[in-house]
Amino acid sequence: RKDALTLQAAIAPTIRDVRRQMLKAISEIDSTNKELVRKYKKEMALRKKYHNEVIELKGNIRVFGRVRPTIREDGEGKQVAHVVEFDEDDDGIVVVSHRGSTKTFELDKVFRPGSTQEQVFNEVKSLLVSCVDGYNVCIFAYGQTGSGKTFTMEGKPENPGLNPRALQELFEVTKDRSQDWEYSILVSVIEIYNEQIRDLLSDDPSAKMEVKQSRTGDGHYVPGLNRIRVENVHDIQEVFALGHENRATEVTDMNEHSSRSHALLSISVTGTNKTTNARTLGRLNLVDLAGSERIAKSGSEGLRLKEAQNINKSLSALGDVIHSLKGKSGHIPYRNSKLTYLLQDSLGGDSKTLMMVQLSPVEKNSSETLCSLNFAQRVRCVELGQASRRTESSDLARLREEEEHISSLSSRAGSAASRKPSQPTRRKV
Repeated sequence: RKDALTLQAAIAPTIRDVRRQMLKAISEIDSTNKELVRKYKKEMALRKKYHNEVIELKGNIRVFGRVRPTIREDGEGKQVAHVVEFDEDDDGIVVVSHRGSTKTFELDKVFRPGSTQEQVFNEVKSLLVSCVDGYNVCIFAYGQTGSGKTFTMEGKPENPGLNPRALQELFEVTKDRSQDWEYSILVSVIEIYNEQIRDLLSDDPSAKMEVKQSRTGDGHYVPGLNRIRVENVHDIQEVFALGHENRATEVTDMNEHSSRSHALLSISVTGTNKTTNARTLGRLNLVDLAGSERIAKSGSEGLRLKEAQNINKSLSALGDVIHSLKGKSGHIPYRNSKLTYLLQDSLGGDSKTLMMVQLSPVEKNSSETLCSLNFAQRVRCVELGQASRRTESSDLARLREEEEHISSLSSRAGSAASRKPSQPTRRKV
C-alpha cells in the first residue's frame, strides 16, 4: 500500500501536466473550429453578395420562400408533423421530407415560420422603392391555397403586409426627395376572376375589361382602369378597403378565407425634376395569386369548382410561360391566359421581378410544397436582362396622357351603354 501511495504521488504531476496539455489542445481545436466557422460564414456572405450582383446583371427573377406556421386548418395527428427543415448556416436552403426521402432546394432567401412582416419587408424594401427611380418592379406571391400568400401581401390592419408597407415607404422616400423632385403616386386594384379582368375600384367591378398594347411602346395597359391618386395613409386605407370589399373570397376545406381570384395592386410613380423638368416613370406591381388547389382536398363544388378550375388553368399557363422563358423559346404563350397577358411586362419585359413562394410546413401538404418549390426553381433560372430606368420627354408624356384619356372615355362610354339600369352603383374612393 505504501508503494502504491508513493507511485500515485510520483505520477500525479505527470497526470496534471497531461491534463493541462489536453485541455490546451482542446482549446486550440475549439478556437480553430470557431475561426473556420467564422471564415465559412464570411465566405457564404461574400458568395451571396456576388451571386446577387450576377443576378442583378443577368436580370434573373429572384425567388424568396416563406414557410408559414401551423394553422387550425392543418388538423391534428401525424398529418401535421413538420416536414420542412432549414440550414443553420445558409438562409437560402430549405429541405423537404416526402415519403421517406428528402429533397434540398436553394432559393435566394428563405423565411422561417417565426419570421415577421417587418423582416420580410426589410428584405425587399430596396427593390420596392427602386420604382421611385423609374424602374418597373414586380413582386408576386405564389403557392397552394392556404399557404399564406394574402397574409404576406396584404396582412392585417394591426400587422400589415407588403402592400400597405410599400406605399407607406414610397410616401417617406418621395417626401425626402421633395426638395428637388415632385412626385405623383397613382394606385389601381385589379382582379382576374374566372378569366375576367375586374376593376376593384370601379362603380361597376363586373364591367368587362381587356389588356391592350400601348401605341407609345410603353408595354401593356387596361383602358378605362380607375387610377386613384394617394397622398397619405388615410387614402391608402380607403383604397384597400374598397378593393378588399369587392374581391372574391370564399370558405374552402383548405382555407377559411380562400381568394378565388388573382389580385394585382399596381402603383405608378411619376417624378418630375423641379430644375430640369426631366421625368421618371416607375411602376410597382404587387400580385397576390390565387392558390393552386386539388379539388378533392379543397372540397370545391358548383361555382367554387368553376373558380378552382379557372385558377388552376391560369396557373398552368403561368407555368408554360416560365418554361418557355427558361428555355429561351422564340414564342412565349402570354396570351393563353389573362393573368400571363397582364403580367407580360413583368415576366418578359424590362422589369425587376421577385417571386415569393409560400410554403406549408406540414406532412399533409408535402406534395403541394414540393410542387411549389420545383416551380420556384424553374422561375429562378429565368433571365430577363438587366432592367433600365424609364424616362420620357415632354412630347411623349403629352401623347401618353392623350392616349390614356381617349381610351378611358371610350371604355367608360361602352360600360355605361351596356350597364343595366337596375344595377346598384358602388361608392367611389
